[in-house]
Amino acid sequence: MGYRVMLRRLRAADEDEFVRLAEQSMRLHADWVRTPADPEAFREYLAGFADPAIGEALLIRRADTGGIAGHATLTGIVRGPYDRAVLGFAAFTPSRGQGFMTEGIGLTVRYALGPLGLHRVEADVQPDNEPSRRLVQRLDFRLEGLSPGFINIGGLWRDHERWAITAGMTGALPPCEAHLMP
Repeated sequence: MGYRVMLRRLRAADEDEFVRLAEQSMRLHADWVRTPADPEAFREYLAGFADPAIGEALLIRRADTGGIAGHATLTGIVRGPYDRAVLGFAAFTPSRGQGFMTEGIGLTVRYALGPLGLHRVEADVQPDNEPSRRLVQRLDFRLEGLSPGFINIGGLWRDHERWAITAGMTGALPPCEAHLMP
């Protein structure tokens, strides 16, 4: 548990609240991320995270209300000499701009670099996505480069900056124990 947020795995019981928030946030997410906004898409999304060895879908919940502030994913988990994952994240409209995501993503990174035993977490951010750029900067991710036409979002191949943080760079992360809530 963080100071203002809790982190836990996404589960089937979250469907109604998650889908409602995703529907409310479609304009916010339009060019940045595809969040499942109907029950069928949610179930397919959740099924894609059935094996936590290759990826995890996490909820960032507000400690005061228990409501979902946003979500994060750790995908492309590779063990061995890489020990890395790719971080994805999105806020939901009712909680955006209130700092919940900074703390929640900080907890997600602490979880990845701690209990999951990873060495590196990478985040791919579109150059025009200022809120996400500021978030990774606040957490001391380092900018490693630009990949033109890197990820297909909404049928368009979009440029992305590649940001990363390693186990030795965690000074700006929230000073709280990173563990998943039941």
